[in-house]
Amino acid sequence: MKALVYTGPHSLELRDEPDPVPLDDEVLVRVEAVGICGSDMHAYHGFDTRRPPPLILGHEAAGRIVTGTRAGERVTINPLVVDPDCPYAIEGRWHLSPTRQIISMPPRPGAFAELVRIPLRNVTPIPDAMPIAHAALAEPVAVSWHAVRTGMQRLHQPLSTCRVVVLGGGAIGLAAALVARLFGARDLIVGETNPLRRETLSAREGLAVYRPEVDEPEDGSADLVIDAVGADATRAAACRMARPGGVIVHVGLLPGQGGIDIRKLTLQEITLAGVYCYTPTDFAQTVQALAEGRLGDLSWTEERPLGLGASAFADIDAGRISAAKVVLRV
Repeated sequence: MKALVYTGPHSLELRDEPDPVPLDDEVLVRVEAVGICGSDMHAYHGFDTRRPPPLILGHEAAGRIVTGTRAGERVTINPLVVDPDCPYAIEGRWHLSPTRQIISMPPRPGAFAELVRIPLRNVTPIPDAMPIAHAALAEPVAVSWHAVRTGMQRLHQPLSTCRVVVLGGGAIGLAAALVARLFGARDLIVGETNPLRRETLSAREGLAVYRPEVDEPEDGSADLVIDAVGADATRAAACRMARPGGVIVHVGLLPGQGGIDIRKLTLQEITLAGVYCYTPTDFAQTVQALAEGRLGDLSWTEERPLGLGASAFADIDAGRISAAKVVLRV
């Protein structure tokens, strides 16, 4: 099969790789669309020791089953592989299992390839009319779904009465704003440093956009802040913006640990919630919402062929792409 292989920092190579061989509980999926995630970029920069080269990256995938009794079925993939007998899985929090695996991390090659192996329990059927590129958005949007739902659980008022500020206008940040809007938020503001992405965000109905450190919201004015970047600067901004009794949801994963104002969090009883990935329920609800078109216009993506994947990574790295998500077509 053809695969886009990460061979070292800032280096990707399209080459022939052996076809994966599914285990007894697995199927092969012929990948038709796969998104480039921030974690793929982190590995591309050489910063992710969990993803050593050479490795096939990519975990935001959708395609068609080609083996077993469900061959021919169109599906999207939940890339988190967890033993169903794990205590965390039994209580519904598969994503917190200490033995979880994810495609794109050893020992499981990723989906920047023509074929990927995955347990049958990890595929979700999609309607024939659903664009395959939209199906590939299920994984990142599920992250945002989980983040917004977690924030709502910790608020002391309905989301419809809250000011919601999202830090970061990439796929996770934009999707978080769209999910918050779906869940009833009326006062939504998104901060993004990249002017090309700000244009993309401004085209979305119901979203206000601002330039961080230039015209950002007033200190103490936000009921819910979703940090979809996770940098020192955004953590500090989230702490400044959160009102007394407010909630900060931290979903971004950039390196660094600074920016948290522990004194303010303590004296003003601000809740700081870390969130990671999603539950199976979050994933299923996200797929349904995408299939039904309830998240609105999804034209904030850009599609490129897998063969041009290396240039897509380079363009993302250089800030030359206005789309919040690049989807590679296989």
